[in-house]
Amino acid sequence: MADEPKLVLQLLADAEQRSTEHKLRNKYRKPAETLQFFGIEPQMSVLEIWPGHGWYTEILAPFLKDDGKLTLAQFRHNDGSLKEERSIFWARVSERLMQRLTEQSDYFGEVANIELDPPLLSPPQQEQFDMVLTFRNAHIWNESGHLYGTLQSIFQALKPGGVLGMVEHRSARLSDISSSAVEGYLDEAYVIQAAELAGFELVASSELNANPADTKNYPKGVYALPPTLAMGQYNKQQYIAIGESDRMTLKFIKPVE
Repeated sequence: MADEPKLVLQLLADAEQRSTEHKLRNKYRKPAETLQFFGIEPQMSVLEIWPGHGWYTEILAPFLKDDGKLTLAQFRHNDGSLKEERSIFWARVSERLMQRLTEQSDYFGEVANIELDPPLLSPPQQEQFDMVLTFRNAHIWNESGHLYGTLQSIFQALKPGGVLGMVEHRSARLSDISSSAVEGYLDEAYVIQAAELAGFELVASSELNANPADTKNYPKGVYALPPTLAMGQYNKQQYIAIGESDRMTLKFIKPVE
């Protein structure tokens, strides 16, 4: 049945192994619909970039464990050389996720790990994956000047014909040549152009993760909205009512030579 993968994905999105906090975000992130849009199949080899606390990993790992393979591109391991507070924090988050996956291996299956220290995957990957997925990471690569380089590394990691699925906070579009991209947001046309320069072909886009209520003009940018709520108690209920950010959902392929 064509709808069977979606039904399985929805069951996993609502599974008891996920926290109530994570499941409450399903209404904003629409994981089953988003993954079906990207065309995921249970026999695929999939790379998830920077899984963070494992929000999508909780769905991807059990979906792929029997017939496919999930690999995580984690944040750089802290070998004592990390100095930036944010990098140290995310290294700890990665370690906790890896520990959880190991402790609950019956549910998650065997999940492989590599690292992404933008713009490079470590170890380098050459045509290893049917699909690469990245959720709300591109703005971080862009901030450090590594968006194009990271996309090049992902391009090399994909098999010919492989899919790059990307969800990213979407900035306000002012005209065909300009946008207003406050903290955490990226212009959709800019992201598409960067991916195309790296060799990708855009095959589809979706409004699955759109949010027209997101005006994109807040102090602290996207981080004012849930789930971060960086403004604390200031206008908290207003930001909760808006919901999570307006997001682009883009499906690219690596052309077959």
